[in-house]
Amino acid sequence: MRPLIVLHGSWHQPAHFDDVAGRLRREGADVTVPDLGGRPIAETTRTVQELVDQAAEPPVVLAHSFGGLTASGLQGISHLIFLAAIVSEPGETAQYWIERIKEETGREPAQVPLTFDDKGLTHLDLAAVREAMYADCTDAVAERATALLRPEPVTIFDESPEGSAWKDTPSTYIACTEDRTLAPELVAHCAARCDTTVTWRASHSPYLSRPVELATLVLERL
Repeated sequence: MRPLIVLHGSWHQPAHFDDVAGRLRREGADVTVPDLGGRPIAETTRTVQELVDQAAEPPVVLAHSFGGLTASGLQGISHLIFLAAIVSEPGETAQYWIERIKEETGREPAQVPLTFDDKGLTHLDLAAVREAMYADCTDAVAERATALLRPEPVTIFDESPEGSAWKDTPSTYIACTEDRTLAPELVAHCAARCDTTVTWRASHSPYLSRPVELATLVLERL
C-alpha cells in the first residue's frame, strides 16, 4: 500500500481522525496526520510537502474541509481524496467562495456561527456545531469532537492554495448530502473539479459517523 497523509480541517486537529487512522493502521497502512492548526496555508503546504517528499513512494492524501486548500498546493501525490472539502486554486479564498455563492443564489450561504476575540482568533459557536458538523454522530462521538475544537486565526478566510494539484492528479470527491457546513452549491463546484464523485448521506464529518466506509474507500486507493 502507498502511504497516506490525512489533512484535517480548520478548528479541528489530528485527534479527530483517531478512529479512521487506527482502522487503517490495523490494515497495515502507513498513516500520517500532521497538525495544521493555527498556521498559514503557505506554511502548512511546506510542512506537508516535506512529508510527501520523504515518503518512499507518492502518497495518497485525504483532505477534509479546509484541509483541501493545503492539499491543492501539493506536488507528487498519487491520489487526492477530498472529503467534504474545499477544492480551490490560487486566488480562490474562503471569502471568495462565500461571495460567489451569494452572487449565484442571491442569499448568504449557511455558516457555523463564529465569535472573534481580541487576539485575532475565531471560535466556533459550540452550541451550533452539533447540528452543523456532527448531526449524524452519536452523542459520545459528537461530545468528544466538540471538546477537541480549537480557535483559528481570522486570516484563514483570506488564504488560498499554493497550486491546483487536482488539475493533474487523480482525485475523488466525497460529497455529503446532509452537510450543514459547506453550501450545496460550493460542494457541486468542488466535486465537478474531481475525476470521481462519491455521494454519501452524511454530515460534514463522515470520518466520525462513517469510519468503516471511509476506511474502505481509502484502502481501495492505497
